[in-house]
Amino acid sequence: MGNDSKNTASFGPSLRIGVLGGGQLGRMMIQSAIDLDARVEVMDASADAPCSNFTQRFVQGDLNDAKAVAAFGRDLDCITIEIEHVSVDGLRTLEQQGVRVIPKPDHLATIQDKGLQKQFFEAHGIPTAPYQLIDDMNNVGAMGFPVVQKMRKGGYDGKGVVILRDEADVDKAFTVPSVLEASIDIDKELSVIIARNSAGETRCFPVVESVFDPVANLVDYLIAPAAITEEQAAEAERIAQLVVEAMNFEGLLAVELFLDTAGRILVNEIAPRTHNSGHHTIEANVTSQFEQHLRTVLDLPLGSTAPVHAVGAMVNIVGTAEAQGTPDYQGIDVALATEGVHPHLYGKSQVKPFRKMGHVTITGSSRQEVLERMMRIREQLAVKGK
Repeated sequence: MGNDSKNTASFGPSLRIGVLGGGQLGRMMIQSAIDLDARVEVMDASADAPCSNFTQRFVQGDLNDAKAVAAFGRDLDCITIEIEHVSVDGLRTLEQQGVRVIPKPDHLATIQDKGLQKQFFEAHGIPTAPYQLIDDMNNVGAMGFPVVQKMRKGGYDGKGVVILRDEADVDKAFTVPSVLEASIDIDKELSVIIARNSAGETRCFPVVESVFDPVANLVDYLIAPAAITEEQAAEAERIAQLVVEAMNFEGLLAVELFLDTAGRILVNEIAPRTHNSGHHTIEANVTSQFEQHLRTVLDLPLGSTAPVHAVGAMVNIVGTAEAQGTPDYQGIDVALATEGVHPHLYGKSQVKPFRKMGHVTITGSSRQEVLERMMRIREQLAVKGK
C-alpha cells in the first residue's frame, strides 16, 4: 500500500501504520497488527507510554501540535488514533498529502466537541437526551435540576462530566463551554461497537451492557450480550447503523447508549476508536475490535463479529483510591487459576487512583456462570502502589 494507491491493500513490513496515542488501546492494536505483518509506528506525549517498547518506531511528541503530527505521519501509508484528543489540522494536512487517515478528520472534529455531537444527533433524527449549550457557568441552571453538565472538549474516562442535582451543586459546575443534558432515568447503560469500511459495509458486535463505578465514574464491568429484549437489541443496532450512515463514517465507532426506564434507547456519546466496552471481544468474538479497527484502516473486508462463547464479560483493573507509585497487582493469580479468564495488563509504569491498569475477560456458556466467576474475581482484583 503506497501513497499512490490508498485503497489497494498489500501486506508485509513495507506497510506502515501510524497511531496517534501510545496507551493500552494502541498496545492491543499492535498485537492484532502482528498477524497482518503490518509495521505500527506510534506517537505519544509520554516517553514510557505502554506502546513504547512494542512499536517499530516511537516518537515522543504533542498529539495536539499540528506540525508535529504532520511530521510524524508524512511518510506513512495510513494513520489512525487510539485517543480522539489529537490535532485535526495535522491530520487534514496528512490527508491532503495522500496519507490515508481513519477516522476522517472532519468526523473527528465533530466527535471531539460534545456540543457538535449533540447538534449532529439532533439534525439527523438520532434519539438523544434533551440538551442546551452554554458558554460558562452563568446559565448552568437554564434547564433546571437535576442536570448533567459535560465539558464540550477534553473530557475522557468520566472526567469532564458532573451531575448537578440541585442549586447547592452549582459550585461544582464547569466554567468552560459545556453541554447541559436533561437527567435520564437510566435502566441500563449499553454500547454498540460498529465498523464501517469505504464500501459502506457494516458489522455490529453484540450489544454490551456496562455497569459503572459510581465513585470513579468508570466502567466497573460489562457483559455481552446485554440482558435486553430482542427488540431492544435490534433498536440499539439500528441506531448505531443510523449514526455511521448519517455521518458517512469510515472506521470503528463505539456508540454509547442509555436504555431508560420507559424503554427508550438514547445515544449518550460516540467514540471513533476502539473502546473499553469492546475489550471482551479479544476472547469472546471471532474478530476482536482491534482487528476490526485495523481492517477499516487498511480498507479490508470486515471480519465476523459472531460470538465464539455464549457470554463474554470484562472487569477493569484499576488503581485503588489511595494508589500511587509503582504498580502492585493484586488478584492476578486468582484470575489465572480460573477457567475462561484471561488477564490483560497494560504495562503502565505508575499507578494512580482509579487509573485503568488492565482488565480481565471472562467467557462461558451461560450468563449466570460468567457473572458468578466475574464477581468472585472482581473482589480480588486491585492495583496498589509500592
